[in-house]
Amino acid sequence: MRIAVRDTMLMFAVLAAQFLLLGTAFAQSPTSVEPVRMGAGLMTFDTVPGWGLRPSGESAIGPTHGSVVIDEAGNIYTSALAGVFVFSPEGKVVQSYVGDQYTSIHDMEIRKEGDREFIYGARNNAAEGIKFDAHTGEIVLHLTYPEESGLGLKAFNPTAITIGPNGDIFLSNGYASDHIFKYDSTGKYLMHFGDKGNGLEQFNTAHGMTLDTRYEPARLLICDRNHQPKGRLLHYDLDGNFIEEVITGLGMPTSAAVQGDYVSVPDLHGRLVILDKSNTIMAVLGHNPDPATRMNYNVPQEQWIEGIFNGTHGSYWDKDGNLYVQDWNVSGRIMKLVRVGN
Repeated sequence: MRIAVRDTMLMFAVLAAQFLLLGTAFAQSPTSVEPVRMGAGLMTFDTVPGWGLRPSGESAIGPTHGSVVIDEAGNIYTSALAGVFVFSPEGKVVQSYVGDQYTSIHDMEIRKEGDREFIYGARNNAAEGIKFDAHTGEIVLHLTYPEESGLGLKAFNPTAITIGPNGDIFLSNGYASDHIFKYDSTGKYLMHFGDKGNGLEQFNTAHGMTLDTRYEPARLLICDRNHQPKGRLLHYDLDGNFIEEVITGLGMPTSAAVQGDYVSVPDLHGRLVILDKSNTIMAVLGHNPDPATRMNYNVPQEQWIEGIFNGTHGSYWDKDGNLYVQDWNVSGRIMKLVRVGN
């Protein structure tokens, strides 16, 4: 009798431990995490817990140091160290381009040309820019260091790429000389501008760049990430002439994405800033107050906090004004923010 009672008690203890483990796992699962609201006014957003994770709860993409773009059908492309992963708006991987040709794409732009959509990428570690078909992965153009520039550079580590209205391509050597190179649509070198420094018209890590279509004519919006004393945004025209310092005091701005009159600017310090057409700050999203986990690549997935960013690196708007944000992160973090402001 004592043996039976002891066995029964042992059985209940095992069952209790199993339920405790199940309960802990459920509590930590993405589906049990509540959305977090952030921003203000027109730029108010809710997070989507677990977006972009596999059914197991793990990241689908691996370490991230890249960008985000969205095609006409609403599919979300994000670049990771392994390559480019394509998500449905619901957060499921629907396609991927992995392998040596697609690794280490630090920045991307997407552009409709005729009846095809192309992704342009700046591959910092591969020392090139590329252009490939967004739907087949076919690489149609490689942009290498232009020896005809006469600069005699030893290091070419592109960090940003964008395209002018006429198809001219701008490629920033942001992890090396900080020159910005201009090519025509076929990849022919045209010119370069800028150099390294902390002067008004110099760059100290020309890290991000996009075509700023908020103005007519469109101009280049350049993220001068490490400018001293504070990171800033600059405007240059498409001939490489300095226009103005747009805004300063942004920490470490990494990239920029424009939709209508608004631009989203990830800051490596763990936040995303939204500016209006007057370049006034409208909202700050995901601000990380912890110096131990902001600007920190090595925050593992189990330490991610919903609504708190770690090393914001890339962002992009969808047609409904939602934002997709990528962290610079060892576990591979990409987040969807659903816009609720109107």
